[in-house]
Amino acid sequence: MFTQVQYGAKEYDEALALRSEVLRAPLGLELGREELDDEKDSFHLVSWRDNAIVACLVLMPQSKKQLKMRQLAVRENCRGEGVGHALVSYAESFALDHSYKEIVLHARETALGFYEKMGYEVEGECFIEVTIPHFFMRKNLLKGEGMQLKTPLGNGH
Repeated sequence: MFTQVQYGAKEYDEALALRSEVLRAPLGLELGREELDDEKDSFHLVSWRDNAIVACLVLMPQSKKQLKMRQLAVRENCRGEGVGHALVSYAESFALDHSYKEIVLHARETALGFYEKMGYEVEGECFIEVTIPHFFMRKNLLKGEGMQLKTPLGNGH
């Protein structure tokens, strides 16, 4: 199950704890107050299993048509099960439902393959963020819109 949680709510705090555990603690870093204050106008999406948050991400508006995906985190015992892929797919549908046309992100070098498989494209050179290599990536959510996937029988199902 996927839902949006509100900034400052109990569920937001749970997602924040997951983000810290998965993304920052291994680097010896913490999420700063200023960074968190910048999230007030962002969309906070989570994936639930057995009443617990197992994955989360942040969509931060950059313009009327563009969102920046940040802080995708998946609980360690749920990795490799498609939870991250499903949450990103949900985020893309959520973006389109809210009239956004593009998602950009800073991908850790170790996550490039994950995002490339989902249609994100690298732009530019590697850069260092939070002490590790990252790449700027972009996905036009309208690319291929209007194309209908068909089964071998061609019935559109």
